[in-house]
Amino acid sequence: MSNPDSVTYVGHATVRVDIDGTRLLTDPVLRRRVGPLARHGPAPSPQATESVDAVLISHMHRDHADLGSLRRLGRELRMLVPPGSQRLFERHGFTAVTELGPGQSSSIGRVTVTAVDARHDGGGRRHAADAQSLGFLIGGRRNVYFAGDTDLFEGMETLSPDLDLALLPIWGWGPTLGSGHLDPERAAQAAALLSPRLVVPIHWGTLYPIGLARFRPDQLRLPGERFAAFMRELAPHVGTRVLSPGESTSLA
Repeated sequence: MSNPDSVTYVGHATVRVDIDGTRLLTDPVLRRRVGPLARHGPAPSPQATESVDAVLISHMHRDHADLGSLRRLGRELRMLVPPGSQRLFERHGFTAVTELGPGQSSSIGRVTVTAVDARHDGGGRRHAADAQSLGFLIGGRRNVYFAGDTDLFEGMETLSPDLDLALLPIWGWGPTLGSGHLDPERAAQAAALLSPRLVVPIHWGTLYPIGLARFRPDQLRLPGERFAAFMRELAPHVGTRVLSPGESTSLA
């Protein structure tokens, strides 16, 4: 019998995680455009969002908490969200919203989702101005860490002693990268600290300011290549799979 545990990189910070018959979707961005950002590459396939059991929201920036994308999934879908954000979602009609603070857990199907710290400014949005930023540990037959948006932080190396997969951001949505993010080198340093069996880089190669790709296209392509090179140097004991949006990989 084949092992169904897998992840699909939908694009940007959106990842479908299938473990133990439970399907989770992280930070869904499913539209062709989010504000001034355009999606590059294929649109998400319908299969990417079918039969989702819950959505995990790491923080409230619009490229992670996109209300238009969440409405496509349905207002009744279960959502795990950071402290300070529940009011915003409920004002927009979402009915199954649970806030989790770092260290708090919730069961979804046969897996347990635990919120963990992240180093990133996640507030500044109306009705969620003080919302925190989170990462999530997903525990079942496989253990997965979804970092959301973060920089390196104290205690990262002790998040989980037995990670099968780390989903690590390696860039952003433009030609430059602000504070509170991992770049390819720092993401490889994070992988060395976490020491998972496998890393899949996320938060790159998907969203870019409208019209800019014609003049400065490199940051849609180069972060994945640079991350793989830094992984060979800084964390050679960790497997690396660089996926394009829409691609999946088994966790077997």
